[in-house]
Amino acid sequence: NGHTFMSPEQSYYMTARALQSLTLDDVNEAAAELCSHVAGFSKSTEGADGMTIAVACMPKGINPESEAYCDEESLTNAIYEACQIEVEPEEDIAVPHTLIPEEEIKAAVQSNPPVWQGGKFSDGTPGTMPDQITRPFTLRRLGNGIRIGVARNPAESQRGHLRLVAPGGRDAEKRLGFKNGAMAIGARTMQEGGAFGPWTRQQVELFCVDHLLMVEINCNEESLTIDFVFPTTNVANVGFGENIQLGITGTEAVMQVVREIIVGFKWEEDALGRSKQHYRTTHETLQKNLENLTTEKITEKMTSLDPRFLSIDVDTVNSITLEEAKLAVMSQMSPSDLEISVAGDLNVKEVLEMVHVYLGSIPAATNDEYKKEAEKTMGSVPLPPKPGQHIELELEDSDPRAVAYVSGRAPNAWGFLADGTTVAEHVLQVDKKASDYDKRRRGHPLFAHVALRLISEIVNRRLFSNVRERKQLTYDANFSFTGFERLSGSWFLVTVTASKEKAQLALEACKETLATLRKGSPISIDNVESAKRVVMNRHEIESRKSSYWTELMSGIQEEQIPLKGPLAVTDFQAVVESITPKDLQLVLETLGLDESELFTAIGRTKKPAGMETGEDEVVRQPGVIGMRRGGALTG
Repeated sequence: NGHTFMSPEQSYYMTARALQSLTLDDVNEAAAELCSHVAGFSKSTEGADGMTIAVACMPKGINPESEAYCDEESLTNAIYEACQIEVEPEEDIAVPHTLIPEEEIKAAVQSNPPVWQGGKFSDGTPGTMPDQITRPFTLRRLGNGIRIGVARNPAESQRGHLRLVAPGGRDAEKRLGFKNGAMAIGARTMQEGGAFGPWTRQQVELFCVDHLLMVEINCNEESLTIDFVFPTTNVANVGFGENIQLGITGTEAVMQVVREIIVGFKWEEDALGRSKQHYRTTHETLQKNLENLTTEKITEKMTSLDPRFLSIDVDTVNSITLEEAKLAVMSQMSPSDLEISVAGDLNVKEVLEMVHVYLGSIPAATNDEYKKEAEKTMGSVPLPPKPGQHIELELEDSDPRAVAYVSGRAPNAWGFLADGTTVAEHVLQVDKKASDYDKRRRGHPLFAHVALRLISEIVNRRLFSNVRERKQLTYDANFSFTGFERLSGSWFLVTVTASKEKAQLALEACKETLATLRKGSPISIDNVESAKRVVMNRHEIESRKSSYWTELMSGIQEEQIPLKGPLAVTDFQAVVESITPKDLQLVLETLGLDESELFTAIGRTKKPAGMETGEDEVVRQPGVIGMRRGGALTG
């Protein structure tokens, strides 16, 4: 049949030979051929033979006099007129082989010699030595204050993940007196920008493309997070075969980008404009989405309109200036506040050497001019008002459906409640006859974290059994915790999707499921053992991902998460196996499950005004299992 099958080695060899023989004229000829179906519409260019097909789509009911109206004539005219416009070729962009010249980094090391310090932890684990490599991860600090964690994960071959965390997030907007939304919009501005040092945004983007780097910058309620995915091998090589010149590794490339983000990032107005457009679109989309809007309304009631946990409205977005966004983000970028975690198929010693050179040579006083002094205390979520409330919401949508929510107060991921007390303290106070062994178990820093994960699994199983299987009221019922780490307190959220007619019954069934967990049908040993298997299996599967390791290491050396330390990883299995049904029953009482404390909501769609859809034109949308809904409550 004319096909030739090759091994990967043969394919690579033939591709390399083909690339060596290609010329600029070959590339231009291929490009002209690809574009010939469009180029032929220009009076000055000869196009391809044959028919060209153009397809356009517009909403129903557009006035023929409107500019948005599209028919065959207007479409062909628009295409023809566009093809008569002269196109100016863009100037070639010189892509840097390296962002930081060797002599520049040598000068930085000489002027600010990097120093390793041992790791320090708040969970009771002894500090680590500054010159030792340990397993499963190596945890240290640099002399400038940056916390470092490195782990080897060969499961993802030739790939790595780096996470930079700056605690603060939208909580810092309120705590440090910045304008509402400044931190979030500033983080997105960094994502949309990328110029630093002598390089333009386009040059940095192409550098990242050449070195296969993916960068994602996010701001949530409690931190600013920058994630990098990168190859751990040599990339951006020049030439082929014997003439090849090796480029720097993806690991070194990502270290250069991280350094420049901290010390030399350039803030640009056009990046701010794209950031604002993103948030305007996000807010406008939220207003048209049943699930997201209902979540937003219940969050408004639970937080008493606390802006840290709500979407940013259009007026607020428009009011943020570049200087306000810059000051907010850069106030979080002091080296002493940063934590960097690296995991992947890498040589730990080599990575530590790169960290030492590129990040250790950053002066400790970097970005001090932006820093705002504030008391370093753990922030908290607002206590929900009492009694709880019920919300009914209708949203115009052609797809008839409903969504229901049940929410209430809960501890954060490490067992801290909004009032500053802990799960361990509550359990100790209630179970006064606990043995010394039980007291020691429940005093472990990981106890509450594991207990909450097991409770989440058990509640999800009960919801599936009761609401879906037994009562057949829904095709999707889900229980989750918001899971804040740096803020005291959190919320739980039960999400139910159902038909409009069954939404109220599904909501009541969810409340009934939560109530019976406390009294009618408490947690059994079978429930616990089943949940343990799920949690352990998930942990083992996730442990093959480098991103999971960076998530585990993030916060281990951070004082604002006092119970998270090396024990959170090394003792995980032991703590899971030690949990009993009584433990979980006691922890369950720290949640706001009383009927009077619950916040509930039902969102339903209604047919848009004036819409007349024949039954034969209705296209039913299948239910989406496990769909992630937006909003602060979902974590």
